[in-house]
Amino acid sequence: MTDHYFTKQPASKLRVFERMEKIKDQEITFFTASSTFSPKKIDRGTKVLIEYASIQDHQKVLDLGCGYGIVGLILKKINPSIEITLTDINERAVETAKKNFAFHKLKADIFQSDGFEKIKENFDSIVLNPPQAAGLEICKRLIKESFLHLDPNGKLQVVARQNKGGKTISRFMEEVFKNVSITARKSGYCLYTSQKQPF
Repeated sequence: MTDHYFTKQPASKLRVFERMEKIKDQEITFFTASSTFSPKKIDRGTKVLIEYASIQDHQKVLDLGCGYGIVGLILKKINPSIEITLTDINERAVETAKKNFAFHKLKADIFQSDGFEKIKENFDSIVLNPPQAAGLEICKRLIKESFLHLDPNGKLQVVARQNKGGKTISRFMEEVFKNVSITARKSGYCLYTSQKQPF
């Protein structure tokens, strides 16, 4: 039986795969591992998040639920000035993300955390492909906690399939942030963006 990717310590035998894909004009080699999210290829939602996430120079960015780290990796390659943190509940995902950053000789703060359990700082931008298979309540918790860890004017950018949970997620983002917009649509996925309003 395969472990669910939303597992702290997968018990299945570790298998590491080397992949290559072209995304955002970057032909990139990276590693994935068994019992992580979408190990055979970058899933369409993640590609939408990478292609359309709005990240500014020198921002502090959190790749929340980073999996094997492909979102944070490409964002850092495109914009080396950002300070990026990657976290995931899955120990194997975190180790694979570290392997990917080391392979590309890029720096990031990468560690295991169940949501914001071990995250103390705030960010300018948080990107999230929510673990919908783990349940709506977990997705809602990550959105609510993201609000608390954004600086004023900071953005939460969440990708989801519009007709499979996306509308519910966007409504909850509206409830928490008092605003939400669809900043990209592609392949049935939407990129939902909420901004933390300054008080």
